[in-house]
Amino acid sequence: MNGSSLPHFFLASLTGAVIALDQVTKLRIMQTMRLHESIPVIPNFFSVTYIRNPGAAFGLLAGSSQTFRMFFFGATSLLALALLGTILLRMSERDRMGRYSVAGILGGAIGNMIDRIKYGEVIDFLDFYINDYHWPAFNVADSAITIGVICLIIHFALEKKEDSSSSEGRSSGP
Repeated sequence: MNGSSLPHFFLASLTGAVIALDQVTKLRIMQTMRLHESIPVIPNFFSVTYIRNPGAAFGLLAGSSQTFRMFFFGATSLLALALLGTILLRMSERDRMGRYSVAGILGGAIGNMIDRIKYGEVIDFLDFYINDYHWPAFNVADSAITIGVICLIIHFALEKKEDSSSSEGRSSGP
């Protein structure tokens, strides 16, 4: 493997690892738990709860018809994958943080897309709550997307800050 293909190998490995971990954990949940079964891990804070989400994030569009959801999620998934792939290909190879962030987002998007294709809905199981207030359940793919987006926002914010600091230093004259 030559030096220029090594970064691509790491990006593909990260994306593949997210997809594999996501699919393995979901399969394990489906094999070992009944739908809506909940296993408390940290009382009044975290449980493993087997849920199927036919909607988007936080259950949005869950009440829509299955035909609409399949068309909508199919089209938006393909668009998102194309956009993420384009962003990844256009990013500088020196921009490791940005590229790893996008690779994680891409892995998460593919993981949830696999569920939609196989089951028509997404398998969720990470259930955080305080007493009766529950954050919507999520999965490994959702976590990778969220972490990737947060890292990308921080990365771009810091990059902007560095750019403006360096341009201010160049523009100020004696």
